[in-house]
Amino acid sequence: MALKPTIYKFNITLADINNHHYPNLNLTVAQHPSETIERMIVRLLVFCLHSFDDSENLLAFTKGLSSVDDPDIWQKTLDDQLLSWIDVGEPSFDRMKKACRLAKNTFVYSFNTKSDVWWKQNKSQFETLPIQFFAFQWPQIQALAKQVERKSSWSITISDDSLYVSTAIEQLEMNWRVLK
Repeated sequence: MALKPTIYKFNITLADINNHHYPNLNLTVAQHPSETIERMIVRLLVFCLHSFDDSENLLAFTKGLSSVDDPDIWQKTLDDQLLSWIDVGEPSFDRMKKACRLAKNTFVYSFNTKSDVWWKQNKSQFETLPIQFFAFQWPQIQALAKQVERKSSWSITISDDSLYVSTAIEQLEMNWRVLK
């Protein structure tokens, strides 16, 4: 019998100062049985980072780890054209080459201790593709993961290259850096 995903509900008050975007997001996020809480949190943060895009285009979580042919998050037009392919982790070159053919924009967000090694090993190949690469700081992601509850109300402010997350317990700063 297959394991079922764990469902989390997030009520997020978002203030994206970079893009002058201030929505309230009610998100249901399914954590795949093989997915770490840290990876799920990065998917949530990345969704917030991309939520400013044109409201006529649909930003959504996909089946993620359950479907190897889909990104973690995508943005589609109302007529189902794939605008953005957004992956979390350390994807292969072949996967990202395919993503570039399918989507107008492609993004990768890495987040863990092996990110630097993965980037050094793959940088020369990835530089041939039109992809934007970013890396979150692993200790910050770990600290935020400890704040997750099955139902959470957070305030997130995006300013420059930082996310400021206020949970019920504490306030944390999440930083990312551009790899390419």
